[in-house]
Amino acid sequence: MENPFEIINERLDRIEKLLQNIYATKDAKAKGVIIPEIMNVKEVANYLSITPSAIYKLTSTKEIPHSKRGKRLYFQKAEINEWIVKHKQYTNDDIEQMASDYLIKNPLRFK
Repeated sequence: MENPFEIINERLDRIEKLLQNIYATKDAKAKGVIIPEIMNVKEVANYLSITPSAIYKLTSTKEIPHSKRGKRLYFQKAEINEWIVKHKQYTNDDIEQMASDYLIKNPLRFK
């Protein structure tokens, strides 16, 4: 049986992803820019506000999800959004909560 707090965290993560997609789409429409579902290096660099060379470095180290067709690199917007959320920096409170959850699941055993 799963921990109800884990289920809540998973649901919150999904809601957070959906909100990010909604805000990104809303901002793009307000600016008159339409973000395609499949992006090339320049488009994903603009989307992430980093340089194309940084994108190439992330792809060469296989840190960012991408597809390669011939010499061209392609990125799915949904995968990029998931990648952004997955690399979230946790606060000290989050880390303490995860540690206490771990200790509850795996209590220390003394001999």
